[in-house]
Amino acid sequence: MNANNADHAEDSRRVIATSLVDTFRAAYGADPSGVWSAPGRVNLIGEHTDYNHGLCLPVAIPRRTFVAARRRADRQIRIASIQVPGEERTVSLDTIAQGSAGGWAAYSAGVLWALEQAGHAIGGLDVVVDGRVPLGSGLSSSAALECATAAAAVDLFELRGLDDESGRRRLVAACIRAENEIAGAPTGGMDQSAALLSAPDTALLLDFDGDHPPHRVPFELTARGLEVLVMNTRAAHALGDGQYGNRRQECETAVRELGVPSLRAIAPVDLDTTLARLSSDVLRRRVRHVVTEIARVVDAVAALESGELDRLTGIFDASHASMRDDYEISCAELDLAVDTARATGALAARMTGGGFGGSAIAVIETARREEIRSAVERAFEAARFREPELFTITADGPAAREL
Repeated sequence: MNANNADHAEDSRRVIATSLVDTFRAAYGADPSGVWSAPGRVNLIGEHTDYNHGLCLPVAIPRRTFVAARRRADRQIRIASIQVPGEERTVSLDTIAQGSAGGWAAYSAGVLWALEQAGHAIGGLDVVVDGRVPLGSGLSSSAALECATAAAAVDLFELRGLDDESGRRRLVAACIRAENEIAGAPTGGMDQSAALLSAPDTALLLDFDGDHPPHRVPFELTARGLEVLVMNTRAAHALGDGQYGNRRQECETAVRELGVPSLRAIAPVDLDTTLARLSSDVLRRRVRHVVTEIARVVDAVAALESGELDRLTGIFDASHASMRDDYEISCAELDLAVDTARATGALAARMTGGGFGGSAIAVIETARREEIRSAVERAFEAARFREPELFTITADGPAAREL
C-alpha cells in the first residue's frame, strides 16, 4: 500500500471509529472504553482446503468490522448493530450454548464463551457493531465480527492477546471455536487467521497440516500497474445453510474410505490411482478439487515470490473450473463475473470464499479498471441479475485497536 493510500485508509478508519463512539453513547448512555476493528478477507487461492489440512493464501482487505465496547459489572453481553437496527440482543455468558445466542449475535457472544472456555477470566460487555464488510458477500463478515470482538475482549479484560503472534494465534483458535460450536458454521480457520495475522502488502500462506506459523508472501501490485477487483455478485451466500457442511462431510467420507489421515496426505502424482479407490464419482470430484487446489496454492506462491504474475492466469483459470465442476460451489453469477472479467482483459479471475454465491476476484490492470467494471455491470444487467458491487482492494493489516 503506498503512503497516500495508507494515510487515507487510516483517516477513514478513524472517522468510522469516532462515529461509532457517538452511536454507542446514544445507545447505552455512556462512552465505550474503546473501538476495535478487524478486516474481511479475500482468498487469492486455496478454497475448501483449510479443513482438509491443506494450504490457502488469503489477504486481509480494507473493508472492516468495527466494535465499540465497554465492560459490564455482570455476565450479560448486550449487543447492537448499526446494520441491524432495532435488534439489540442480550445474552448471559452462563447460558451460551450452540444456537442460544441467536443469529448474527452468536458470532460475537460466542467469542467471549470460547475465551472463557480456554481458561480466561471473562465478564459481560456492552457492544455496538458497525460492520463494513458486505454481509453475505463471501468476504468473511462473520470472522471480522468475531475477531473485532476478540480484540476488544482481550484488551478490556487485560489478556494481552494482541501483543504478539502467539497470542493472536490463540485468539484465532477461540474465534474458530465460536464459529463452529456456537454459530454452527463448520468453517476451517482461514478467515479468522486472515483477520488476526495478516500484514499490509502481503498475502498470508497458511498451512493447516499441524501447528505451522503463517508465511507472509509479498503482494503489492501497484508498482506493476495492477490491482485486485472484488466483484460481489450479491447472490445469496450463507455458510450455515448446510451446503458448506455437506462438502466437509464428503471430504471426511473420502478420508475414511481411503484410510488416510487427511486429503493433504494425497500426493498429486498419486491422484489418479487414489481416485479409483473411491466409491462414487461425487467423492472423486471432491478429492480431485482439494488435491489439485493445494498444488495450485504452491504454484501461486511461487509466481508471486518470483514476480511472474502472468503465471496466475492459468492457475486462477484452473482453480475456478475446479470449484465450478469438481467441488460444485460456484453459481451463474460467479461464473458470469469471472468469464466477463477474463474476456475483457483481466490477467486472472476466480471465485473466492466458500461459494454458493458471494464474490469473485480479478487481477486487473489499473488502467483498464473502468472498462472491466462496466463490462461486468452490463453483463449482469443483460442476465437480469442483481447489480453487483465492484470495488478494488489492497492487502490490509490485522485486527487492531482504533481508539
